[in-house]
Amino acid sequence: MPLAKIVGSVGRYQDFDERFQLRSRSPSERLEQIKSALRQGAVLPPVKLWQIRDAYYVEDGNHRVAAAKALGHDEILAHIVEFIPSGDNLQDAIYRQRAHFLDVTGLQADISLTEPGQYERLLSQIERHLEYLREQERPEITLQEAAADWYHHIYRPLTGLLSRARLAEEFPGRTTADLYAYVSVRLWEKGERRQYGIGLNDMLPDDMEAFREKMKNSDAQHYPEMQRTITAFVLMNVQAKKENRIVEKLLELEEVREVHSVFGDVDLLVKVQLRRDLLSSDAETISQFVQDHIRQLPGVIATKTLIPGTSCIKD
Repeated sequence: MPLAKIVGSVGRYQDFDERFQLRSRSPSERLEQIKSALRQGAVLPPVKLWQIRDAYYVEDGNHRVAAAKALGHDEILAHIVEFIPSGDNLQDAIYRQRAHFLDVTGLQADISLTEPGQYERLLSQIERHLEYLREQERPEITLQEAAADWYHHIYRPLTGLLSRARLAEEFPGRTTADLYAYVSVRLWEKGERRQYGIGLNDMLPDDMEAFREKMKNSDAQHYPEMQRTITAFVLMNVQAKKENRIVEKLLELEEVREVHSVFGDVDLLVKVQLRRDLLSSDAETISQFVQDHIRQLPGVIATKTLIPGTSCIKD
């Protein structure tokens, strides 16, 4: 759970401010004990959170959240209870549709629509994509696996292209997901081909699955801006007894260029170099790599990622 999304406390709001620092200036023995435990690599129980729309509030574990934030951690283990609004207004109705869509598909993605009924259209796309994959590639594929494939090879590439075509300027108040729904429904369901921007029309086949294949097979030769190198630094807190094994595993990853054991609030400093395509952001590429390849290593407690702004390198 990203710590940045935890914005308050359910019952201890008088003790902690909005940054989860103690309002009282008196030292807290419990807070210092938890900080010490985290520095030594202890694995603490998950905190309990309430989710209200896109904000999270601590029900149990305020000191653990405060300690993790103080030490600069990015994430914390958490059990989350989501409260779904029951109001009759449009905003609440769309929120319930979004919650249903994410629950059925298993996607953990920021897909924010502003019109009712659009999540149902996206779900219909995924169901058609599921049928295609079962017929052409994997008869045993599940809906959630098809949804992940749809997100990575259809939704994300098209939203990336739409963003770079500056279509959002023509639709004030609309989200990128709104634009995706607008273009994909008209092109792939209604057969309406419109002029969306220089070069964009040539990259949009009339069939959704043809678009998927085109994006999967795209490379730097066809699109010169498709590939670029990203450098990032990952600060890691790990369990002391597993540090050597984690270093070995990190060095097995092609993207990892350097690993340093350091003293202080973090245990390891890792330099990674990644390749991203035209359709993905730096932050998205780095986040996915860290989540899939670093945070999954046994013994990793927390990570914090730094993306260089301006770099000066001396030979």
